[in-house]
Amino acid sequence: MNRPDETDPTGHDPQSDPARAGSDVVVRGATVDDQTRCAHYASPLDVVAIRFRCCGEYYPCHLCHEEAAGHPAERWPASEFDARAVLCGVCRHELTIAEYQAATACPHCGARFNPRCASHSHLYFDIPALFRAK
Repeated sequence: MNRPDETDPTGHDPQSDPARAGSDVVVRGATVDDQTRCAHYASPLDVVAIRFRCCGEYYPCHLCHEEAAGHPAERWPASEFDARAVLCGVCRHELTIAEYQAATACPHCGARFNPRCASHSHLYFDIPALFRAK
């Protein structure tokens, strides 16, 4: 999608935005711990937050965004799956959507992700129905 010197579609400049720098990433919503678990999803494997395309803010889940953002969610189109829009709550590594879709664990620290999150992917990412988890 963008080279490091470009601004992403939400207007965030990845090089100059301190809210996107590793452990300084702000996760909004009803978080219950520092690994991005929330009031809605708090299993040991619920350790990701999604950067919503509509506002560029990280939330632990679609329900947190719905409750706190004040606007409807916008899904990431497939043409932008190279955007860094998934945060590992354990090590704070930002994954591209494509990396996240292909992973069962964080490629940086090895923390396992909740496989049931795939059933919600269509709420965040514009993926064909054929590829959605059943």
